[in-house]
Amino acid sequence: MTNINFSRLWGNAGRLWMGVIAAVALVVGVLVTLTEGASATRPVDIGDAESYGVVAGVSVNNTNLTTVTGDLGISPAKTLTGFPPGTINGDRQLGNATAAAVKADVVAAYNDIAGRTADATVAAQLGGTTKGPGLYDSAGGGFAINGTLVLDAQGDPDAIFIFRADTLTTTRVSNISLVRGAQADNVFWQLSDTASLGIYSTFRGNVLAQRTVTVNFGASVDGRIFSLNGSVNTTGTDSIPATHIAIPNDPPTATTLTSSRNPSQRGQPVTFTATVVAVSGQLIPAGEVVFKDGSTALGSVFLNRTGRAVFTTSSLDRGQHRIVAVYLGGDTFDHEAMIHHAPSKSDPVLQIIN
Repeated sequence: MTNINFSRLWGNAGRLWMGVIAAVALVVGVLVTLTEGASATRPVDIGDAESYGVVAGVSVNNTNLTTVTGDLGISPAKTLTGFPPGTINGDRQLGNATAAAVKADVVAAYNDIAGRTADATVAAQLGGTTKGPGLYDSAGGGFAINGTLVLDAQGDPDAIFIFRADTLTTTRVSNISLVRGAQADNVFWQLSDTASLGIYSTFRGNVLAQRTVTVNFGASVDGRIFSLNGSVNTTGTDSIPATHIAIPNDPPTATTLTSSRNPSQRGQPVTFTATVVAVSGQLIPAGEVVFKDGSTALGSVFLNRTGRAVFTTSSLDRGQHRIVAVYLGGDTFDHEAMIHHAPSKSDPVLQIIN
């Protein structure tokens, strides 16, 4: 679950409301029955562009304080302005062979999406809606986000979301909320024209636009900004926090699964315990774990304060069952900082029911 970043505006009060609103979003994600989208949407390969926060064809231009966490590339041109005062926490590849190769991978990803068949055509206004996995075309030619767009992976951290349109416009303080395993790495915005991300907006996903992409004052981007044949223009802030573009880099986790009794008798309760730990550091992950029998979800439980989720069932039929626990990722407070842990899946437990 990923929370709305109101703390950039409201300080401690924002952080309080952030938790309340995120909890409501999660409940909505659990209860809503979606008819749009398709869970089988295949991944999008961006190749060597994976480490790049910004790629442009013509130029990258910045004013004031903007931070790019990730590499930056420009091809075939090489015009870079406004860094400093902006900062780039990564390599700069400007008009060289490396930039050309990265740009080619972005173009290939764009063309891959362009050649796919949409799962649904939806209204241009995405704010106030919840979308499941799938490829969405815009009924109006462009997409807009006014308010919050909730992307619900429905318990699958590998779920892919693709939005395809001419343009994308997000309004001031708009937000994209990722729930039930949705990952910014798996969200793509393919645009035949331009994109504009609003003042203090919170944006998640990868923008692949043909023309100019504008990132406005105070916007926070968890993803990547690619302009194939245009420029990326960023307006930084006058003070910290800066306008921010960062490639997704959630701390990895590991999930293990045990069974209370194996083999067991049909109708006899069996308890499965999933334990989720951070690969590094002492912070205990929080969030939801889905227990699956093959591809069938048996149920879900939230981690307790020790990082364990306990699920009991007596509904398994006779035979062998490959049970896995899927941690969907989640937010944990580290003092005042919010850490979003990456999802992980356990090795299967072969449960035998006699």
